[in-house]
Amino acid sequence: MKLQGEELKVCISSRESSCDECGEELGSKAWITLAGDKGALCLSCADLDHLLFLPSGNVALTRRARKHSTLSAVVLKWSRARKRYERQGLLVEAQALEKAEEECLADEDIRERRREREATRKDELDRRYVDQFAARVRELFPGCPAGREREIAEHACLKYSGRVGRSASAKALDEKAIRLAVVAHLRHRETKYDELLAKGYDRWEARTAVEKTVHQVLQKWETQAL
Repeated sequence: MKLQGEELKVCISSRESSCDECGEELGSKAWITLAGDKGALCLSCADLDHLLFLPSGNVALTRRARKHSTLSAVVLKWSRARKRYERQGLLVEAQALEKAEEECLADEDIRERRREREATRKDELDRRYVDQFAARVRELFPGCPAGREREIAEHACLKYSGRVGRSASAKALDEKAIRLAVVAHLRHRETKYDELLAKGYDRWEARTAVEKTVHQVLQKWETQAL
């Protein structure tokens, strides 16, 4: 468990890495978290893959984004020259970053940053696959609120993310893989899961705490919409 008040940290590895939980080969320059005796985890297994990266450089934007984000993590990279880890930026929730950008909207550089980020995101999405993934979510969970199936699909299917939507089973639109993507979405959107992680709960403790709520929403979504 993270100690009270201690920042979550994500490290950009300087050598070939793999995730000790899912076994995925992450290559060099992978983004990982160190989980004590559990080893190194990829962002997906650490349940941090829904966060967006905010590079260092704009103090006001970083301060506001951290303030508005229930869950955040510092991104560090080892400097061979200085023999130490150096801060690269911050991982924050999308809505927190958007709110911080709105507060800084008078700054043209911020507006340009948003346009660039959205353009990059659109480039990364395989639109046809996302459409198929979203349709499968709607098929399996007909009670899902309108538009949420698209949100789930876009998050799960980002290229190079290591997220569940990029797995072979998900590409085959396997029911189990789709369900995993929906469950992950519900933890972050329908429960206090992120707040528990921010308070220092181990992610398995946090998952257990919100399991009942996730199950209730899943049952509701599995019911045919009226």
